[in-house]
Amino acid sequence: MEMATNNSLWVEKYRPTTLDNYIGNEHLKGVMAKNISENDMNNMIFYGPSGTGKTTLAKLLVKNLNCDYLYINSSDERGIETIRDKVSGFASTMSFKPLKVVILDEADFLTIQAQASLRNVIETFSKSTRFILTCNYVERIIDPLQSRCQVLKIVPPSKGEVAKHIFNVLSKENVQHSTDHLKDLINQYYPDVRKMLNVCQMSSKDGELELDKQTLVSSNYVDKVIELLPNKKSFKQIRQVIADSNVNDFEALYKTLYERMDEYTSRPAEAIIIIEEYMYHSNFRIDKEINIAACIAKLLEISGKIVI
Repeated sequence: MEMATNNSLWVEKYRPTTLDNYIGNEHLKGVMAKNISENDMNNMIFYGPSGTGKTTLAKLLVKNLNCDYLYINSSDERGIETIRDKVSGFASTMSFKPLKVVILDEADFLTIQAQASLRNVIETFSKSTRFILTCNYVERIIDPLQSRCQVLKIVPPSKGEVAKHIFNVLSKENVQHSTDHLKDLINQYYPDVRKMLNVCQMSSKDGELELDKQTLVSSNYVDKVIELLPNKKSFKQIRQVIADSNVNDFEALYKTLYERMDEYTSRPAEAIIIIEEYMYHSNFRIDKEINIAACIAKLLEISGKIVI
């Protein structure tokens, strides 16, 4: 079980600090153990769904290496200036430790220009500095960067492993809970462990877990959207389903809208154009729920099946 720290946020308080405490991804632990024992590593890209341990693994690695490290959240600092100033500045300075590591968290938010500049920095400082990039979507990382890194997929831990982890955290915090509450929580937010812990902390009152059933809707909200789409007058219902889902990343919904378009429209070519347009715009929208609502409104204009 994870060692507790003094951090008040459970996500940080119970973030694993050793490979023994890291849940899931057994196939990667051997590679990471070798890196730690040799105090060296390749440049790496960790990719996979939100909340499944990419950042945790990166931080765990640098904490167990004899190294200086720089952490940058690329969703906040995504421009070429960050690479030129912060990353290059850190990589070029002298260090009393044998290794320096740069963690670029959420690197898929880096601009194309920033990624191109990073490619040269990786080559220039290859003797002393290693890079770990984390991202949800590896296809948003340019090929020249991928070719310079070991690309590793972070697979979500099983629901059983997640349940054990959440149970251990609640026990450590002396929070009473029912099996049904734990099951509902995991079914709703799997595989996002970070979200589960945040909800648990927010919903713990007087030593008891009190989940709001109104917010814990079924995790199959995507299926509900597809089911409602053939009805041109269903916009209000779909909007409510999306709002109740508590989801803030609609990549899975866009993908399903594309894969299952035959279930709600007889005009697939137009549907593809609409989905592609709004998927693109979602990368630049602060409120992604408004963007997906606009996409649904457009799709409803061409929805309905032709019965032969």
